[in-house]
Amino acid sequence: MTTTSISRAVAEQPFPTAEALEAMSAEERVAWALEALPGRHVLSSSFGAQSAVMLHMLSRQEPDMPVVFIDTGYLFPETYRFVDSLVERLDLNLKVYRSEISSAWQEARYGRRWEEGLGGLEAYNRENKVAPMARALDDLNAGTWFSGLRRGQSTSRRDKPIVESSGQRWKVHPIADWTDRDVHRYLTRFDLPYHPLWEQGYVSIGDVHSTRTLAEAGSAEASRFFGLKRECGLHEMEFGQSG
Repeated sequence: MTTTSISRAVAEQPFPTAEALEAMSAEERVAWALEALPGRHVLSSSFGAQSAVMLHMLSRQEPDMPVVFIDTGYLFPETYRFVDSLVERLDLNLKVYRSEISSAWQEARYGRRWEEGLGGLEAYNRENKVAPMARALDDLNAGTWFSGLRRGQSTSRRDKPIVESSGQRWKVHPIADWTDRDVHRYLTRFDLPYHPLWEQGYVSIGDVHSTRTLAEAGSAEASRFFGLKRECGLHEMEFGQSG
C-alpha cells in the first residue's frame, strides 16, 4: 500500500483504539496521525544512533515538517557532522533550539553541573534540554509532537503508548514497539546510516561529558548520565500547550 492510500484509508476510520494502533504498521500510524491529529506537526530528533529511521519515515510523508534539534553545546563533533549530512540528504526543515544562556556562561555561573550528582544533572538537563524543547513546541505552535522513543530502549519506556495527549497537544511514538532488528532492517532497506559513533560501541549518544560506550557502562541504560538516570527529561516533561 502506498503512503497516499494508507493516508486515505486511515483518515476514513474513527479514532482508533489502543489495540488498533498497536496493529498498525509504523507508516500507517504516521499517516493516521498526520490526518487525524491537530497540526502543526513537529518531530524531535537527537540525531542519535538510530535517528535516521524517524527522520526518513516522517520526511517521506510530510517533507516540510519542522525537525526540532536541541543543541546543548556539548555534543560530539560526529553528531554535528551527522546532523549536517542528514539535513542535506533528506532535505530536512531543521529547527535548532538551545538554552538562552550559553554553555560557557553556564559553567562560569554554576560549574560543571553534570559532575554534581543527580541533582546537578537534572538542573543541567532542565536548562539545556527541557526548557528549549518547551520553547520550541510553543514557538512552532505544535499540535502534535512525533518522537522516536522505543519501549525496548529502557525500563522507563517499556509501557510507552503509541499515542498520548496533554491538554490540546498530542504526542506520537510510531516505532514504540520496534526492536533493534526492526530498526536495522529499515536502515538497510533505505540505505540509511547509523550515527558514526555506533561502530565504536556507543548505543545511546548525547553529550560528550555524560555518554559512555556500552563496554564502559556495562549496559545500555547505564551508558548515559553515569547510570544515575536514563532519561534527559525531554520525554518526562509536561508537553501540553502553555498559555
